[in-house]
Amino acid sequence: MSSIDVRIINRSNHKLPEYKTIASAGMDLRANISSPVTLQPLERSLIKTGLFIELPIGLEAQVRPRSGLAAKFGITVLNTPGTIDADYRGEIGVILVNLSNEPYTLEDGERIAQLVVAKHERIIWTEAEELSETARGTGGFGSTGTR
Repeated sequence: MSSIDVRIINRSNHKLPEYKTIASAGMDLRANISSPVTLQPLERSLIKTGLFIELPIGLEAQVRPRSGLAAKFGITVLNTPGTIDADYRGEIGVILVNLSNEPYTLEDGERIAQLVVAKHERIIWTEAEELSETARGTGGFGSTGTR
């Protein structure tokens, strides 16, 4: 497994995101807030992290929900996965939404999302009049079965 150096500025009072196990794909992002934020049912809020990164071209950072927050409290990332492009230099923010029926209060330093860094490719479109045939064809949206 290779490692890539990524520059980061940490303006929060929290430690840098880190992998919790050798096989972890994501690192936890923490709320960097001056006072608790309560999300009412169906309310959304942009929660800042205090982190700024400089990704090399060819990498993206994906902001994803934490499964524990989603399963236990109905808190998830609204635009999941959120994409951080290599040329973005602003503070990482996480758009959280409360999909439960109960208010949820976020605390400073709370783990609110995961950050996964992934390689991506750029494509060149080739216009065509037809596409190659496959067994699936145009079937989509449940065409391979629902269960």
